[in-house]
Amino acid sequence: MKVGLFVNTQFPQGTDVAACVPEIVEQVRAAREAGFSSLWFPHHWLTQPLQMMQIMPVMAYIAAHAQGMTIGPNILILPPLNPVHVAEEAATLDVLTGGNYILGIGLGYRPQEFIAFGVPLSERAPRFNESIGLMKRLWTEDRIDHEGRFYTVKDAGLSLKPVRPGGPPLYIAGQVDVAVKRAARIGDAWLIVNSSGLGVIAPLMQTYRAALAEYKRTPTEYPITIECYVGANNATAHEECRGPLEYKYAAYAAWGLEKASSSLSFEDYARDRFIIGDKVKVKEEIARYNELLGVDHFIMRCQWPGLEQEKTLGSIRRLGEIFV
Repeated sequence: MKVGLFVNTQFPQGTDVAACVPEIVEQVRAAREAGFSSLWFPHHWLTQPLQMMQIMPVMAYIAAHAQGMTIGPNILILPPLNPVHVAEEAATLDVLTGGNYILGIGLGYRPQEFIAFGVPLSERAPRFNESIGLMKRLWTEDRIDHEGRFYTVKDAGLSLKPVRPGGPPLYIAGQVDVAVKRAARIGDAWLIVNSSGLGVIAPLMQTYRAALAEYKRTPTEYPITIECYVGANNATAHEECRGPLEYKYAAYAAWGLEKASSSLSFEDYARDRFIIGDKVKVKEEIARYNELLGVDHFIMRCQWPGLEQEKTLGSIRRLGEIFV
């Protein structure tokens, strides 16, 4: 099994974001030294009042500190973007990382983002599908002609080809049956985001495996993204990360994602969604997820807006010790 770090690039209003950049670099170095294999970055636009650095400049900046680690978006919101632009940037990042770039992509869901880019939400899926086909051709063919429903390329080729033959692997996110089947059909992996809990993810994994068998495809791996905090003491771990996680999920609720029930305690809401505890407890939970889902690449978000740097670094280092 592998472990990756989901790098937080979101900060509460009033935070000096420039002053936080060295802390991000320190977290990346701690993860690299602890044996993490990958780094992943979130993506959104128009998140005010939550401050958020944009994904492409951040990944290019961090690539210099990754030193052989895989990096990628988790996830890039593809439909509002022109796939030629995405393919060009992906090829450059693949070169910068020495072929260690993975393109994690998804449909997106926030109306504000689609309105700003002039793209109807109803066009998400067809734009997504056409974009993937076009990007793969751009990565593998010298010059192409493409006349699609949304995009046109006339006798032209990329300015730079990726290092990796065929281009970066495509990890496709999704939390409903149709999206999971799409990941099995055209993706190199289904990028699971466990914000809905195991009660939702476990049936979707069955759907995914059935679709893989139908399409006769074998994924690169089975990655899952989870909120994770490894404290020194199991009894106090939940309390140490409660505030930052509640802040983060309040932002999700404001954006239209599932809202935690007010009748649930933080511990009850976190169960089967987050992995929180000391090293013994977290190791047990990782084994449980592996047995239940068959996931083998744990992408752990260990920092949220408001969590102190020392707690974040301690969690990263303890998590690395679990995977040694």
